[in-house]
Amino acid sequence: MKSYIGVAVSIGVLAGVWTQVSTELGLVTWIAFIVWAGFFAAGGGRDGFVRVLASALSGVLYGWLAVWFAGHVPVPGALAIGVAVIAAAMCLQAGWHVLSFIPGAFFGAASLFGNAVDVWPTVLAIVIGAVLGWASAVAGARIQAMVDGRSPAAQPPAAEPPASPATA
Repeated sequence: MKSYIGVAVSIGVLAGVWTQVSTELGLVTWIAFIVWAGFFAAGGGRDGFVRVLASALSGVLYGWLAVWFAGHVPVPGALAIGVAVIAAAMCLQAGWHVLSFIPGAFFGAASLFGNAVDVWPTVLAIVIGAVLGWASAVAGARIQAMVDGRSPAAQPPAAEPPASPATA
């Protein structure tokens, strides 16, 4: 069974620190947690970091555009029309790898809406959430290496290839 001690410890410590710091500084705690989880859902590592950050920030932009549209186009259902268009766009942008984590775009737009369309605090929390994801993965791997008795730089041994019938 795969051990999750390292990531559990790193996430636990960082979650507590983030909660304390964000509440003291008046930052948006919950948005960072959503994007932090998105880092792991996007596969983690450099690729997950880039994809969750880029897609969530694109979602903020799309959400802002939907609200702007609703405020400037005086037709019934303008917000619903704007949201329908951006939802489709957030899916279509997935053809570009850096924006291919579709849930991230929805995390960004929903976070903007849930944060009363307050753009800059939302953007800051998204960036912090992605950084916390990266930090917890790196720290978790180092802690796990110590728990397993490996040096942090050591890689787990590669599995032996199965013997072929001709050499067995």
